[in-house]
Amino acid sequence: MKKTLLYLISICILIITPFLGEINLKLSNILLSDTIDYKVFWDLRLPRMVLAFFVGAVLALSGLIFQTIFKNQLITPYTLGIASGTTLFTAISIVFFPSLLLFISGVVGAIFTILILYFISKYINKNQIAVSTNTILLIGISLSYFYSSALMLIFYISNLQENYSIVRFTLGSLDTVGFFDALVVFFFSLILYFVVFKNRFNIKLLLVSNDTAFLKGLDVQKTNITLLITISLSVGVSISIVGPIGFIGLVVPHIIKIIYKKSAEKLIFPVFFFGGVF
Repeated sequence: MKKTLLYLISICILIITPFLGEINLKLSNILLSDTIDYKVFWDLRLPRMVLAFFVGAVLALSGLIFQTIFKNQLITPYTLGIASGTTLFTAISIVFFPSLLLFISGVVGAIFTILILYFISKYINKNQIAVSTNTILLIGISLSYFYSSALMLIFYISNLQENYSIVRFTLGSLDTVGFFDALVVFFFSLILYFVVFKNRFNIKLLLVSNDTAFLKGLDVQKTNITLLITISLSVGVSISIVGPIGFIGLVVPHIIKIIYKKSAEKLIFPVFFFGGVF
C-alpha cells in the first residue's frame, strides 16, 4: 500500500512539474500554438522535465549495477572515469570542433575510456581467466586524475569564450530547448534498461560472488563487460548533454533498498523510475 502511494505521489509530481515556474501557465493556452504559454510548456518545461527524468533514471540504475559488479556500496557511475573522459572530450569539442554535436563527443569519450580500461586491465590480467573488477576500478580512478589534468591543459589553451562554455558545462545544467536532447537520452536509457533487465538473473548470481556465478555456468567476464559498456555509453551520452550531475547514482539505489528491502535484480524498475523522479 505504501509503495503504491509512493508511485502515485511520484506520478503526480511528474504531472505538476511542467506547470511550475516564474510564468503561470493557463491550461487553455498550452494547446494554442500562437501563445507564450504553448512555447514555454512545449519548448522549455516539458522537454526539461523529460530530460531530467531519463538522466536521473540512467544515473540511478547505473549506480545500482556498478555497486553490484564491484561489490562496493560507495561506487558511482563516475568511478571508472567515464564522467571525466566525457567532460574532457566535450571540452576538446568546444575548443577544436565547435560545430560537432556534444553528445557525439560524449559517446567518443565514453568509448575511448572503455577501450583503455579493457585493454590495460586485459594486459595486466593476461594470465587470468577473467578480468579483475578491482583492476578496472583502479585504472578508472587513475584515468579520472589523468583526464582532470588534461582538462586543465584545455583550459590553458582556450580563449575566454571557450573557457566560459567549458565551465558552464562542468557545472551541469538541465536547460534545453525542444525535445532532441531528451529523445537522445531517452533512447540510450531504454537500451540500458533493456540490457540490465535481460541480465537480471546474471546480476542475481553476481550479488553472491563472481566465483559462485562462474561455478553456476555464468560467463562473468562477458556479463561484466556488457554491463560496463552499456552503462558507460548511457552515462557518457547523458553527461555530454547535461554536464556532470553527481550524487544520484550513489544515493538513490540505497534509498530504494531501504524502502523495498529486496535484492538488486528486483529493484531494476524502482531504481530506474525513482531515479528519474528524484
